[in-house]
Amino acid sequence: MGIELSAIHWIYLTFIVLIILFMLFRKDTSIICVIGIFAIALVATGSLSASISGIFNSFVFAIKELLPIILVISIIVSMSKSMLDTGINDVMITPFSKLIKSPNLAFWLIGILMMIISAFFWPSPAVALMGAVLLPVALRVGLPAIGVAIAMNLFGHGIALSGDYVIQAAPKLTADGAGIPVSHVIQASIPLVIVMGVVTTITAFYLLKRDMKLGKIKVEPIIPSTSSSEQKTLLSLTYQRIFALLIPFLFILDIVAMVLFKLQGDAATSLVGGTSITILLLIMLTGYKQKGFEKTTEYLIDGLKFGFQVFGPVIPIAAFFYLGGDGFHTMIGANLPKASQGIVNDLGGALASIVPISKELGAFTVAGVGVITGLDGSGFSGISLAGSIANLFSHAIGHGVATLTALGQIAAIWVGGGTIIPWALIPAAAICNVDAFELARRNLIPVILGLIVTTIVAIFLI
Repeated sequence: MGIELSAIHWIYLTFIVLIILFMLFRKDTSIICVIGIFAIALVATGSLSASISGIFNSFVFAIKELLPIILVISIIVSMSKSMLDTGINDVMITPFSKLIKSPNLAFWLIGILMMIISAFFWPSPAVALMGAVLLPVALRVGLPAIGVAIAMNLFGHGIALSGDYVIQAAPKLTADGAGIPVSHVIQASIPLVIVMGVVTTITAFYLLKRDMKLGKIKVEPIIPSTSSSEQKTLLSLTYQRIFALLIPFLFILDIVAMVLFKLQGDAATSLVGGTSITILLLIMLTGYKQKGFEKTTEYLIDGLKFGFQVFGPVIPIAAFFYLGGDGFHTMIGANLPKASQGIVNDLGGALASIVPISKELGAFTVAGVGVITGLDGSGFSGISLAGSIANLFSHAIGHGVATLTALGQIAAIWVGGGTIIPWALIPAAAICNVDAFELARRNLIPVILGLIVTTIVAIFLI
């Protein structure tokens, strides 16, 4: 029999429900999270001043936990922008354009390249790196712009981002929410990411080809805007080619090092971040010469703006959900009862003792929570919640925490990370000059079907 639930547990549970409802109605959750932290702190400490301080302390705790992720993404964006501005990305990707001879090859090659590049640069920068070069090639061989957008979107914002095996931002957040090691989430997510990716991309490709045959989609010569010629002549063609070979080589060395030295989580993130900084410095000093010092700071500032803009909404909700795990004492300055194993674990134990939960119900509930939390168009703001819910259900079921956590992560990111929420599709839609709502409509059936099949597979893996 688990610990008897206190007012703190019930307040936490109430605010989880409120957060889900706010996300369902597309309302921002920051204020609800702050009120939740304050309410829990007030009950735990009985002090108004300590409760107000607890809000700030919880934000500090969350930022400390998230800072490596925010920083590495900011650096990668800075590096990606420097590659785009100096023309290195053109040289890097142009050889692949020679392989594209048909609409079918265009769809799958663009998708696979997007997936690979997104694994290292994240999807939004990868869209900028790829779209300007490969879109005209795809249009020339008969693949419509909407087909290019679908391929980049599903492979980048879907497959690559939901697994996030290189940067490991997503599994870090969900693992923290579930209270398990990052490596467990990564391992459990591999078969689910494969199933989700195969089902969605094949379905989307079939529907695209069907509508092309029926004449519902026509190819139009849409040419995206590119960087100015002045920027692209910062480096000579020789240097562009050198960097086009050097950059993937350095990242391949990172992957080899991760495998050989078993680097995961923060260690892997640090390696990728350090490599990205090194590449940025080399590009800046080679391209801008004496002005390279000032330009390096300029690009880093741009990257940091992007990083905090993306993760700004995540900090309040992450702060709230860290309360459910090991951060309670540090954030609030008070202790839970001695028999407590953390708020989420206590709730899971209580649920197990009251209701016989099946793995089928647990899987569909966690997937549903992931979908709901993705409705805000972020994808990342709610994956801590998905991890917490997965932990709760795994305690009730008795096992399967890693699989449930991975399932929640995949559902949240596929929905909110940029495949079916229109305002999250803007990067891919903009570079391809297609309507974001049309792209969302095209992705809807493949993603829903993929989520259903992936959830069913997860049930067998729990």
